[in-house]
Amino acid sequence: MPTDTPDLFRGAVVRAASLLRAGEVVAVPTETVIVHVADEEMAKRCVSNWPPAARKLAAAFWPGPLTLVLPRASIIPENVTAGGHTVGVRWPSHPFIQALIRECGFPLAAPSANPSNRISPTNAEHVRKALGNRVPLIIDGGQSQVGIESTVLDLSASPPRVLRPGMIHDQALLSVTGSLAGPGESGSKVLKSPGLLRKHYAPRAHLVLRSWADDEALRKIASESGVPEDAIYLIAHTRIPSPGNFASVSVIPHDPEAFARAIYAELHRCDEAGAELILVEALPESVEWQAIADRLLRAAA
Repeated sequence: MPTDTPDLFRGAVVRAASLLRAGEVVAVPTETVIVHVADEEMAKRCVSNWPPAARKLAAAFWPGPLTLVLPRASIIPENVTAGGHTVGVRWPSHPFIQALIRECGFPLAAPSANPSNRISPTNAEHVRKALGNRVPLIIDGGQSQVGIESTVLDLSASPPRVLRPGMIHDQALLSVTGSLAGPGESGSKVLKSPGLLRKHYAPRAHLVLRSWADDEALRKIASESGVPEDAIYLIAHTRIPSPGNFASVSVIPHDPEAFARAIYAELHRCDEAGAELILVEALPESVEWQAIADRLLRAAA
């Protein structure tokens, strides 16, 4: 269902809420997480403890792409958290899902609308191609404005630990929390967040991240891959190659926010075109690119 006029938007909210109340599944526009809420008060009802750090982080970054992991309240079913004792909650910024949660009156569990380990969708057409008729309703809320999944911050640990990096990066979090735990395993056998598997967000085509200084170096990388150049799809941001025999050359601006918005759509396009190899120009190592690098490294695993 489209949402690009007030009447269409309202009709889609009512239809989606009706299906959700009946226990059906609906695909909606938002960055993936575990439980979506419409405000801070609803978030508090989903958890058994709402510490001062949660209040400060919510004030700083909600609504927005930050998921807070906290001990779950009894109202959250175990199948939402895979039997774990924590739950990830987030107040999303997309106006459709905000209106939908308010219409329903209850929080929504919302994993990514794609087959396990595959590329996350960033528009309704990606969902339709991935899930087809397996869901009764797909809401078209336009292209994702963030592009990659939310930052996930574990507040059940002390100091807090970033479980999954996102576009709200460590320095921004530190300005509120004062400290963060270093990377590492939590010790729990139950994953507290999506996106923690070594291979995730992966296209069907093999994906590699490489740097090249010039066309000659790029052609050498292509030759060493063993894949014919006309089956290789390039995604670049800084070192733009001259025309050659590559199947496609896509250029995403050398800007982390623009790159995040565009990269999943580019990977979908490469898969649909039959790419054998997707060669992505290696990313800068600065903190602003950390989350995108995380997604591409898992996609290349």
